[in-house]
Amino acid sequence: MDCAQTRSCMHGYLDGELDPVTSAGVEEHVKSCAACEKTLEEHSMLRGALRKSAPYHRAPGDLADRIRSEVRRSAGVAGVKPRRFNWLPFQLAAAMAATAAFTWIAAIHVGVPSAEEMVAMQVISGHSRSVITGHPADVTSSDQHTVKPWLSSKLDFSPPVTDLTTAGFPLVGGRLDYVENRPVAVLVYRHRQHIIDLFVWPKAGSDDAPSMRKLSKNGYHLLSWTKKGMAFWAISDLNSPELKDFARVYAAAE
Repeated sequence: MDCAQTRSCMHGYLDGELDPVTSAGVEEHVKSCAACEKTLEEHSMLRGALRKSAPYHRAPGDLADRIRSEVRRSAGVAGVKPRRFNWLPFQLAAAMAATAAFTWIAAIHVGVPSAEEMVAMQVISGHSRSVITGHPADVTSSDQHTVKPWLSSKLDFSPPVTDLTTAGFPLVGGRLDYVENRPVAVLVYRHRQHIIDLFVWPKAGSDDAPSMRKLSKNGYHLLSWTKKGMAFWAISDLNSPELKDFARVYAAAE
């Protein structure tokens, strides 16, 4: 397995979801690749930190009773006196079925995220992960002729890399991530104390977008556009006008 394949399987490896052959391939690659070994350790640490610190909200104690009552009422059997035998297995089954139905109905009311929202969540996740782990780049360099070949050797495409120091957005380096079920390039820039991640990957059948699409979520600002068959997603905690300045400068130089 190469670096891109290994990193795309890391979450499944940590969750014990891989088949034995793939799992062994990840372990074998990590033994001989210090960068992937470090990334796997960071993912493992982040996974542990989230399990330990993420908020957990316990369901109200009477939720199961209310669900069972609602199921009986909907079925038209509310108020029927139960027979004298053990209802417990049936109650448990009803609670499980009702909970599943409740979750399904809630999902319908909330609505399924659009394809663009799904991509945005993956970009936010990748950016947040790099911030939490303190690992913004796999290759650290302000030289585009160092960053571009490194990324190109790990991917099946060559991302457009340019240093924007003269415009106030120096290149920090680059790393690999995973979006839309494929390995992608992340170009890392800085503006004052703020990090800007620019996710880049090929987008089959995409036309040049006439304008940049804006999105704000979880304290981050995002801008996305397509050009020359490539998708671009910029994300940062910079204010929106400054992030837009970065995107315009990059698009003009690319």
